[in-house]
Amino acid sequence: MATQEDVREIALRLPGTVEGEGRFGFSVPVKGKYKGILWTWSERVHPKKPKVINEGVIAVVVPHLLVKDMLIATQPEYYFTEDHYNGFPAVLVKLEAIPVDELAALIEDAWRCKAPANLLAQFPKSDGG
Repeated sequence: MATQEDVREIALRLPGTVEGEGRFGFSVPVKGKYKGILWTWSERVHPKKPKVINEGVIAVVVPHLLVKDMLIATQPEYYFTEDHYNGFPAVLVKLEAIPVDELAALIEDAWRCKAPANLLAQFPKSDGG
């Protein structure tokens, strides 16, 4: 079972990653702007009321919609989506279900999707990945 503290530890060991203010999430700087790699999910609890942050679920960027579909199809106990994310390359992750090592690989891949070349050079991909 993963926690937000696990997410923070994993994300902040990746070069250039910064934690957002006001809401749990992480970004990397790209040409003077911050690009999000993961953030807490806002859930529609009541149909006619504003969404509510669900701290037990994070949205994580993935490289492609095919990766998103594959993750959801093969591991629905960890991953899911909702209409708001249709057509967007991010998967929703149940922190209480996902093992920390799998979460770490997912967050690193999200970082690699957004990080510029100078940051990627500081954190080469391991031979096993």
